[in-house]
Amino acid sequence: MKPRPRICAAVVTALALTIGAAGCSSKADKSDGAEKSSGGVKTGNGVTATTIPLGVLTDLTGVYASLGKSVTQAQQLWAKQTNDAGGICNRKIALTVRDHGYDPQKAVAAYTELEPKVLGFVQFIGSPFVAAVKQRIDTQDKGLVLPQAWSASLLGSPYIRVLGATYDIETINAVEYLLSQKRIAKGDKIGHVYFEGDYGENALAGSKYAAEEAGLTVVEQKIKPTDNDMSAQVAALKQAGVKAIVLSAGPRQAASLVGVAAAVKFNIPIIGNNSAFAPQLLKTAAGPALAKDYYVAASTLPIGSTEPAPTKLAKEYTAAYPKDGLDNGVVAGWSAATVYGEALKKACAAKDLTRAGIDKALLTITSYDNGFGIKHDLSDPKAPSTRESVIMKPDLTVPGGLKVVQAASAAKAAEDFTPGS
Repeated sequence: MKPRPRICAAVVTALALTIGAAGCSSKADKSDGAEKSSGGVKTGNGVTATTIPLGVLTDLTGVYASLGKSVTQAQQLWAKQTNDAGGICNRKIALTVRDHGYDPQKAVAAYTELEPKVLGFVQFIGSPFVAAVKQRIDTQDKGLVLPQAWSASLLGSPYIRVLGATYDIETINAVEYLLSQKRIAKGDKIGHVYFEGDYGENALAGSKYAAEEAGLTVVEQKIKPTDNDMSAQVAALKQAGVKAIVLSAGPRQAASLVGVAAAVKFNIPIIGNNSAFAPQLLKTAAGPALAKDYYVAASTLPIGSTEPAPTKLAKEYTAAYPKDGLDNGVVAGWSAATVYGEALKKACAAKDLTRAGIDKALLTITSYDNGFGIKHDLSDPKAPSTRESVIMKPDLTVPGGLKVVQAASAAKAAEDFTPGS
């Protein structure tokens, strides 16, 4: 069994200091203390006869700024369309957005500010930051959070629900894709470049498990989110003789890693987790190398898919935000919003728009399909909503810059694996 992933020491210290300063509350149990009745529906935490308030904790200025913008705008589009259609339970959806810039203190402070005012959070970017308030959410706040984070450390909470495969499972599926395409084989070495902390170390657990099952060896290269030049990592992995690289980092690292590898004629496949790509990269010097032999795993069809749901969303998003490009953050944001909306509708039918009512409603969603390639089962808090991943390849000619090269599937190793182990 592999050890559970840990948040890096610097982030732990920063978050601990912030929580110590801001974590106290005069409410012993906000999910119960704010309950009331409106129009025959039990309500709580900011819900009125006309409004359902939801929080958005995003990154608009940090390492995931492009992703955060797309996720947030997609959710604002969902809220507008929902409200234009009459809302949910005869109430309008009201989103309150806070930009934490991928800064630990700002993230926890923003959560502390908004938590008493909203029913729950339809977005929270950054698994280390979500993990930092997990105990508060589980024991005190009890509001539903659908994070834009896929760390297995978040599993087990009745209130923080991972929508999609966790990083470890996603990475197992990524390695299986390379095996199935005969790009790597038993006895080979594979490199893994990963962010220190929750995200990267959880993904590393997946590559190690996949390697053990397939007879591979993993060569590790740990980096920080502030490391943008991958020259040293490429040099080390080339010297080690790896046959492929897994990347668990951000778009900037992807561009550097792929670009440097191409420059030194290190021609091997590189595959990244769902947040390790942005279509803007295809118009940089790294674009040709990304289009040649780079791949991305995710638990959704890309926005450029010709399936009806992605096509419809792409058209509507472009009409709403004509100056902004398309990327998979649009799909991720929309997917989280529609799942939250489904839970709200079920809670309304049960006449219980409290936090407890929303949490109970979510557990009844066992096969949710919003048209983006994967069905989600939210009935078990200890499990991700799926173990399947779609494998995509960058393509400048496709809206959003990604095309599907393998439909949603789960490797046998991913089915057998216990997330977080």
